[in-house]
This record gives sequence, C-alpha cells and structure tokens, in this order.
Amino acid sequence: MKIKFFLLLIAVSCAYSLLAQNTYTAFIQDGKTREPLTGATVLLSGTSLGAMADDSGRVTLAEIPDGTQTLIFRMIGFKEQRQVVVFPRQDSTVSEILLEEDSEELEEVMVSSTRSTRTIENVPTRIEFIGSEELDEKGNMKPGDIRMLLNESTGIHVQTTSATSGNAGIRIQGLDGRYTQILKDGFPVYSGAAAGLGLLQIPPLDLKQVEVIKGSTSTLYGGGAIAGLVNLVSKTPADERDLRFHVNATSGRGLDVNGFYGQRFEKWGATVFASHNRNEAYDPSDAGFSAIPRFKRFVFNPKLYLYFNSKASLSAGVNATVEDRKGGDMLYLKGRGDDTHRYFEENRTRRYSTQFTFDYAIDAGSAFQVKNSLSYFNRSTAVPGYRFEGTQRSSFTEASYTRRFEKTEWIAGLNGWTDDFKEKRLSDFPLRSYRQITFGVFLQNDWDVSERVQLETGLRSDYTDGYGMVVLPRVSALFRIAKGWTSRIGGGFGYKTPSLFTEESEQIQYRNVRPIDKASAKLEKSYGGNADVNYRTALGEDATFSINQLFFYTRLDHPLLLQSLPDGKEYELLPSAGAIHTKGTETNVKIVYHDVHLFLGYTFTDTRLHENGAKAERALIPKHRLNSVLMYEVGDAWKLGLEAFYYSRQKLSDGVRGKDYVLCGFMAEKMWRNFAIYINFENMFDARQTRFDTIYTGTVSNPVFRDIYAPLDGFLINGGIKINL
Repeated sequence: MKIKFFLLLIAVSCAYSLLAQNTYTAFIQDGKTREPLTGATVLLSGTSLGAMADDSGRVTLAEIPDGTQTLIFRMIGFKEQRQVVVFPRQDSTVSEILLEEDSEELEEVMVSSTRSTRTIENVPTRIEFIGSEELDEKGNMKPGDIRMLLNESTGIHVQTTSATSGNAGIRIQGLDGRYTQILKDGFPVYSGAAAGLGLLQIPPLDLKQVEVIKGSTSTLYGGGAIAGLVNLVSKTPADERDLRFHVNATSGRGLDVNGFYGQRFEKWGATVFASHNRNEAYDPSDAGFSAIPRFKRFVFNPKLYLYFNSKASLSAGVNATVEDRKGGDMLYLKGRGDDTHRYFEENRTRRYSTQFTFDYAIDAGSAFQVKNSLSYFNRSTAVPGYRFEGTQRSSFTEASYTRRFEKTEWIAGLNGWTDDFKEKRLSDFPLRSYRQITFGVFLQNDWDVSERVQLETGLRSDYTDGYGMVVLPRVSALFRIAKGWTSRIGGGFGYKTPSLFTEESEQIQYRNVRPIDKASAKLEKSYGGNADVNYRTALGEDATFSINQLFFYTRLDHPLLLQSLPDGKEYELLPSAGAIHTKGTETNVKIVYHDVHLFLGYTFTDTRLHENGAKAERALIPKHRLNSVLMYEVGDAWKLGLEAFYYSRQKLSDGVRGKDYVLCGFMAEKMWRNFAIYINFENMFDARQTRFDTIYTGTVSNPVFRDIYAPLDGFLINGGIKINL
C-alpha cells in the first residue's frame, strides 16, 4: 500500500510540474526598420533555457516555470533588452520585441578614398578596409614597411623585382604594379621613379587605416589606377595624447625603431612620426647572394593642424625619407670581394614631399577643400659597370566642392599634376628625361534611390600633353537584398600614361632601355567591372559568420611591353597589338566566436595576353592562392595568431613553372596597460626559392637572375616592445 501511494505521489507531482510549465512566443524586430532579426535569442534569466529566432524573427521558448520570470533578448549589434513577465500569462497574444542598435558596438567607419562623407557601410563602391587594430597586429610582423600588410589580402600579390636588393611592386588582380595607384591621404606621391621602392619605405605605425579599391578607378584620382588604388590614411591628433614607441629586432639581422606623437589642443594640433630601419646583409641559404640587403633608412614626418573655427581648418606636413640599400655577393658586401666576388646592386634614394590641405564648411550641407603636394625624389641605382641616376619633381593640386542634400551628395572638382624627370648624364646612351603635365575635371554623385538601393556615379576628363584627352565614366551600386544580404556591382574606365618605370625595366636596372617614343606610344586604356555578394548572420548568441564572394574582370588594351630590339642589345617599351584580359574570383570568410576570429580567403586569377590570335599566360601570377588566419584575444591581456598561406605554381618569364609552396607563421603578444611585448615566427617551415629552385644562371661574377616567385629570406624570428604613454 505504501509503495502504491508513493508511486501515485510521484505521478501527481510530475503532472503538476508539466502543468506548471509555460510557453512564450514573440517576434523580434529591428526597432528602426521593423525588419525581423534572424538569429536573435531569448534567454530565461537564471537558467540555461534559450531559443533562437527564425527567418521571420519568431522565437518560441518552452518549459518556463510559473511565477515572475525575467526574459533577456539579445542580438549582436543591438542593445540587450530585458522584460519581466508573470507566468502563467493572462494574455496569450504573441509579443513584439523591438531592439535598438548599439551605437557603441556598431562604430561608424569613415572612408576618404571616394571623397564622400558616407560610412563604409553606405558607400556603393566596394572598399576593403584595414583598421588600426589589424594594422597594429601586422606591425608586429613587419614594422618596417607595408608589404606584408597588403600581401596577405586576397587579390593582392607583392612581387619581388630584385633578387638581391629586395625591391618589390604591388599587383592587384593579376596586373603589374605600375597599374596600381598608391596614395597617402589622397595624395599620389608614390609613382613614377618612386614606384619600385615605395612599398619598402612606408612604415605602418603612423597609419590610422588603409583603404583598397580594386578594379579600374582612374575616375577618382586620374591615371594609373587601372588595377586599383591603395589609400594610406594617416593618424590625426585627438584630444587625448597619443605617444607610442615601437622597437623590433629580427633574426635576419634587422632593427626597427619607430616613434609617434599626436595631440590636439584648442586651436591647433600636431603629429610627429619618426623611424629608423636598418638591416645587415643576410643569406640564410649560403647561396652567396644576399636574400636581405644591407640598408639604412630614416623617415621623419611632422604635421601641423590649425583649427581656425568650427568651419575652417588647415593641415600642413613634410615627409622626408633617406635610404641607402646595397645587396649582392656576400663576400663583396663584407669587404672581401675580388675579381670573382664582385657583383652588387646598390640603391640610394632621397625623398622629400610636402602636403597641404585646407577645409572650409560653407554651411551645414556644403564644403570646399583645396590641397597640394610637392615631391622631390632622387634615386641612384648601380650594378658593376653601370649606374642609372635621376631626379623626379612632381606636384599635385586639387580643389573640390561638396554639396549634400537629403538623398544625394554631389562632389565636383578639378586637379592638376606635373611630373618632371631629369636623368643624369652618365654615358652616351640617350637620356630618358621627360616632362608631363595633366589637367583633370571630375564630377561625382551619390544617390539614395531607395532604402535598399544606393547609386554612385562619376565622370572624369583628363588632358595629358602629348597624349590628348581621355573621358572616364564610372558607376557603382549597392543593393540591400534582404536582412544580412548585400551586393555591390560596379565598373569603370581607366588609363595609364606611358612610363619608363615598369617592373620589367626595374629588373634590369633600366640598362639599355630606350626612352619612351611618343610617336609610337599611346595611353594604355582599360575597362572592367566587379560584382560581389555579401552575407552576414549570427550563429547563436556569441558567434557571427560572414562571407563575401567577388567576381572581377579587366581588359587592358595595347599594354606597353618591354621588347628586345633587333640588335639584341637594347630594349624598348612598345605597345602590344593585343590586350591583357584578367579575370577571377575572391572569396573571403570570417567567423567570430567570443574572442576567436577566423579568416579564410581564396583567390583565383587568370591573366592572359591576347595577341595575334594567340593567348599567352602572364608570368609571375599564382592562379590559386589560399589565405587563413586564426586570431585569439584573451581580453586585453593576450593576442595569439596563427596563419597559413598557399601559393600555386607560377609561370616564369623563361617559360618554365615554379614550385608551389606554403607559408606558415605564429605570433604571440602580451599586453599591459601601457606596455606590450611580442614574438613572431615567420615562415616557420622555411619555404624559400633557394631550397627548391635556383635564383640565377651564369657565373657568380656575372649572374643572370631568374624570376623571384617565392621568399628568399626563409624562416625568421622577430620580437619587440611597444610602449604607449
């Protein structure tokens, strides 16, 4: 009898427990747009009970006990909301939960490359943004220059143009470096004679962000942006003092010392950046030639800001870069050269430039800006028996007017460039000096067609003396397809003025390369477009997933190619009868879970020269490339990073194919409030071309260097100290 009573008591208790459990249903929506928030969650406070909203925003939470309960509604990017509900509810209607955007979490990112006043989320042009946090992490790996920062982005490849001095150029979507425009705060100061060394002379410590636009974008800043543009945006002074120092040393016998100061006061502000970078000649493979050259570089960049009133401001700065770089035979570099060990490659550069910008806000909807830069660049490059030296003086001036309305923004302006290169007479070979003047006028418009469609159009007309006029239209569109889904489609025209300074000429130090013949050379013209689809969603309460798929195509008509003349001794840059077609895809995936960030990328690039009915694959372009980066941040105390990159086989200019290879690295950083130390292991498995291929033919005294398609410096360890006061 007692057993039967006990079982009956259990059954009654279970039935009462089931009857005491409740179900709650709600629709969770964006409080501003009333769109459903797919992936939003509801939690029952004090328990592990939770549920996730479906595509319609509907969420159902079951097994809620009787009594007063607190429900917590969450969505990444929105403010948390709590509601107190008494169960069982007297009203059985479905609740409507409206969440507000969290302005602190969704920090607005302003971009300057398109000159508009919109945030990156609202710009129809596809812009890849590298922020200060990522710049700081990449600065741990390569604090002396920005090569690694750019090379690890999909669709971008840094191509080494010298086996012994390390000169390099940037390639975007399979096109040579001369077709990429590198800007500093909107000033095109890294072009012409400076292009081959530009990437090596830009430390990242004073940069606030980097903006990359891929594809033909000459409509924005004029010629040279057929492949795209890279805009390096400097830090500006803030009310709180920014004083930081960065010291780095490498196992490859390198040392970097950087310092930055910035602060704004009531009517003025200032930033000062200074760096010293040096390296001794380094040959990890004992091949006899320097994989890293011996160099010393000094950079000094002070900038003054004046704030006259709430409408008018002015900034003026000076940049000075001085570098001596020498690579070649290791015995020669160590002072033990002889008739056999005598090869060297020497580069001596002096760069001085000024930047001036004046901004005036006419009223709440209109503004005027004028800016100017002057640049002086002297370079001397020498190999045994030959030296090339010249000085490039250039200027850039722009005036623009911006007018904003409720749904549109207009930007109109004009600008002018001067480029004067004087070669020093060192032999009886014809001088390659030139003088070039370009005037341009442009008009841009941003239009909010609807809540889901935004349109950006542009039109530029440039006139270059000796080559005539070119008209460059451009259009981009942003589509908000559905919650979490966006797409950008755009295209435009581009051009490049014929120039002696190409990667092919750089590889032979401009030796026996004849001057550009304006009678036969023409503007290199292009057109192209790209389209992407982006999807972002939440994976539960603490994780997000995003993927971006890009498709691109560019056609470059009559590219200037270096060709051997009939005598076999001289070269000339002549226009091809055909066109270069480059096409491909880029895939970027980002997964964030708490403090773990996973980045995955894939690039497919197919670049070919179509000429006389034949299609020839272009050299030194990996058709397939994989990127993977895993970052783990332990609060504000630790950062750990693991990365791996795969490069497929590349066609070389001698007709053979190089080997494929993998690069792996690991970085750890320990942080305190004003102090951090780090260590970085780069190329841990020592992948280098000298391990699986040759880098030169001929003799040690007279080497003929092959294409460099893989690293030469091998496994390196670097570590440093960062101080922020």
